[in-house]
Amino acid sequence: MRKRAAFAVLSAVTALAGFAVPAAHADETQSDVQISNVLFDGGKNIVVGLYAKTVTVSGTFTHPSGIQDADFLLWRGPDGTNPYEAYDDRIESDQYYSHADCVASSATTSTCSQTFSLEPDWRYGGTALTNAHAGTWKVSVQAVANDDTLTRTASYTTTRLQRQSQLTVNAGPEPVAKGKTLTVTGKLTRADWDNLAYFGYTNQPVRLQFRKAGTTTYTTVKTVYTSGTGSLTTTVPAAEDGYWRWNFAGTSTTPPVKATGDFVDVQ
Repeated sequence: MRKRAAFAVLSAVTALAGFAVPAAHADETQSDVQISNVLFDGGKNIVVGLYAKTVTVSGTFTHPSGIQDADFLLWRGPDGTNPYEAYDDRIESDQYYSHADCVASSATTSTCSQTFSLEPDWRYGGTALTNAHAGTWKVSVQAVANDDTLTRTASYTTTRLQRQSQLTVNAGPEPVAKGKTLTVTGKLTRADWDNLAYFGYTNQPVRLQFRKAGTTTYTTVKTVYTSGTGSLTTTVPAAEDGYWRWNFAGTSTTPPVKATGDFVDVQ
């Protein structure tokens, strides 16, 4: 039985029995498919700018009869919800209605993968992203063994879909006399998927850091909050040659970012 047929036959059973279904033709000797190592984009958060991005999710599946097929799904909804029947929102793989790419490493174990196309400016298929999509998503996984055993896990893990961030810095005047005031400015922006542009990320704490010339480690000097336009500005006394940068720790919807250090010659 191929994947779509197997999933269709077992959907009613899944609704009644939960997300781990023993088998299409259950008997006491059959066991669930064992699922492990499910990772999106190599285990990183999914960061998307203003252009389409394709990410791969993969997992390891094991069953005595071997693996026929698998599926991955991103979804949002209350715990205990069946994401294949009820959900607040969900994102399907490009291969959801075809077959996953499964490579057998043994008679019982396969690594299966699928791609997800995420595109703020939707033109060519995939999922059209809006700002509301940013944040944490549950990852549902289901697999079919060669004996048609179906195993489904509604919330195997979670992943974050994030709006790409950018951060600039400028320190001056350059050069500056020792003991004089140095002004450090910058701007924190992030991708706006609704308007296809980068806009300031407001009221966010950003650390100002300094690295003395000839060293490799940055030290935090102070924390400054971004303005209503995402701008940053502060003053510090000029003490020695070195590099100044801003460092943003990130949020659930926006990844961390560090500005490239700006060197200041103190005379």
